[in-house]
Amino acid sequence: MRAVDRTGIEVIDRDECLRLVRGRQVGRLGIVAGGEPLILPVNYVVLDETIVFRSAPGSKLDMGPRSPACFEVDEFDEAMQAGWSVLVAGRLEEIDEGEAGAAGVTPWAPGPRDHWMRLVPRRVTGRRVRPA
Repeated sequence: MRAVDRTGIEVIDRDECLRLVRGRQVGRLGIVAGGEPLILPVNYVVLDETIVFRSAPGSKLDMGPRSPACFEVDEFDEAMQAGWSVLVAGRLEEIDEGEAGAAGVTPWAPGPRDHWMRLVPRRVTGRRVRPA
């Protein structure tokens, strides 16, 4: 039997959430910059249970390290009115390339992305809506 939340939406367990996140290459990082929420797409990999990505200097480096952050990955089928969403909440850390190991993150955006960052999860949650 699948777990459902109070609204009747299926709850995805942590292991399945991490499997879904591992199956993607692009997600959205949420941070607070200048007192305002900022959502940025990033290419990433999952290393152990952390989200690892590369960055150029800018908002992620200026506001992110040691700050609360979130990361979201999802998939939707509008025709079927179905989909899933996973949210990873935790804190950002800047790491060196050695800590990133063989992460193999290849940013799509042009230009150098010489800074390595990771989101250390505190909470991993997911929800799924199946076709009616």
